Amino acid sequence: MPPIQDMTSAASVSRETPSEPSDDAGLLDALQHQVAVFARRAEQTRLGGVGQVRNSMDRAAYLLLNRLDREGPMGVKALAAGMGIDSSTVTRQVAPLVDSGLVKRTSHPEDGRAVVLELSARGLARLEEVRSSRRELMAQVTGGWTEEERNSFTTLLTRFNGALSARAAGLPSGDGGTGGDGDPDVTGATGVTGRTDEPEAGDRVAGEASRGAATPS
Repeated sequence: MPPIQDMTSAASVSRETPSEPSDDAGLLDALQHQVAVFARRAEQTRLGGVGQVRNSMDRAAYLLLNRLDREGPMGVKALAAGMGIDSSTVTRQVAPLVDSGLVKRTSHPEDGRAVVLELSARGLARLEEVRSSRRELMAQVTGGWTEEERNSFTTLLTRFNGALSARAAGLPSGDGGTGGDGDPDVTGATGVTGRTDEPEAGDRVAGEASRGAATPS
């Protein structure tokens, strides 16, 4: 006759023994911790490049100039849609760039009544100066990495930023992808200067733009 199991004792042991976190949970914990560390260190350093132009252009201005450089002249609404922010925020952020001559307002080539924003020659020169400085910073930070490691990190970071952008917009994140300037910026195309890439912070970012976005070269 088989021995009778003490089910009460077994159930008690089952209740008292804490369940170990799954490998996936442990990995996600490590991921969120590293993201938090990255956010703090990015805030501290601002990732603003090296040399004399270090931190001379804030994130909002850099993203706007990058977008105009990559996609050409466009109206405020199109620029806002591409960056995932509202038109009023773009208007505030662009004002100091126009005042300093980095961006100019011109007539739409197909509709003379419409106004578009265009990167000026001075704006392009300034952007290239800052971009070169930030490129050098990335080269220094990842100096011990292989080209494959840099490619993999850039691909995954772009995907991660895209998923965050989709979540902020209330869309399914899925595999991520690129959304707004969560592609942005982030690195050459996303070259953020710290904090959290998305300029959805509205007034705070606009304030940054008015303080230093158009620092003359």
